[in-house]
Amino acid sequence: MPPATDTLVPVVVTDVVPGDSDDPAIWVHPSAPASSMVLGTDKGDSTGGVYSFDLRGRVDRARSATPLHRANNVDVEYGLRRGDGRADVAVATERRRMMLRVFSLPGMRPIDGGGIPVFGGDTARASMGVALYRRPRDGAIFAIVGGKDGPTDGSYLQQYALRDEGGRVSGTLVREFGAYSGRKEIEAIAVDDALGFVYYSDEGVGVHKYHADPDSGAKELALFATAGVAGDHEGLAIYARDSTTGYLLLSDQQGQRLQVFPREGSAGRPHEHSAIAVIPVRARESDGIEATSRALGSAFPRGLLVMMSDGGGFHYYRWEDVQRAIDGAKR
Repeated sequence: MPPATDTLVPVVVTDVVPGDSDDPAIWVHPSAPASSMVLGTDKGDSTGGVYSFDLRGRVDRARSATPLHRANNVDVEYGLRRGDGRADVAVATERRRMMLRVFSLPGMRPIDGGGIPVFGGDTARASMGVALYRRPRDGAIFAIVGGKDGPTDGSYLQQYALRDEGGRVSGTLVREFGAYSGRKEIEAIAVDDALGFVYYSDEGVGVHKYHADPDSGAKELALFATAGVAGDHEGLAIYARDSTTGYLLLSDQQGQRLQVFPREGSAGRPHEHSAIAVIPVRARESDGIEATSRALGSAFPRGLLVMMSDGGGFHYYRWEDVQRAIDGAKR
């Protein structure tokens, strides 16, 4: 697959975080999409956290969660049951404390009583990646967590059911699953709520695909992107064109490019994901990425791609520009 010739250029470069930026998430405002937020982690060991940015890239310290002890990755989910209502939440890994941290949105107020322990406190596993899954049939929300290290016996990831218990969100381990090569680590995780799949990057090896529902077993459905990546397989994101089609996006970290795969697979083979575009990007050594197809006001009418970039900030790309690059690379 020949790469697109033009480098994708961001329309916004955010304020920088004090330490080491890593992973973004996007929260879409339910009634005022132009007021949506981008969240980004800072992996500072004792002074990091999850920072909130507006769509112009300006940091909002009043809605940022600091300090946290090496906040690695973050994800957003909508409609966690809380008392008689529901709340949107952001969940981050606090790596030095081996915790999940849960915050209500948009205020980024902690609602976890100080944190949810993961991996039984095993410091060798060092919680890094996290993605949230909202099960369509009952609205249950789960956190899928990956670590710095772990077993190679098909139980690398842990999945926790998140529940509100009298105002405090707790997590209950419901599944261990996931192949791991043992080469590097697994950090980037993305979940397709609508189709019910979870994807994760096995750095230097490829992208694994499983069912996201813990009741659907632990059989691997696919391993793709096993060739053509310059170095580490890193950030993953999903862009939905409609209920079943769209793109899986992979950060080819040392290649300074974005690799694009069909969300729906190939004709008659839903778990066959072959690259359809390789796009050079301005972001450098991009770790985490996130995307939405929701319109975010006039600035991002067809959605937004966010990529972490070296130097402590994040890049915003208009989806129209990304789509143009995909179309150009496919021809």
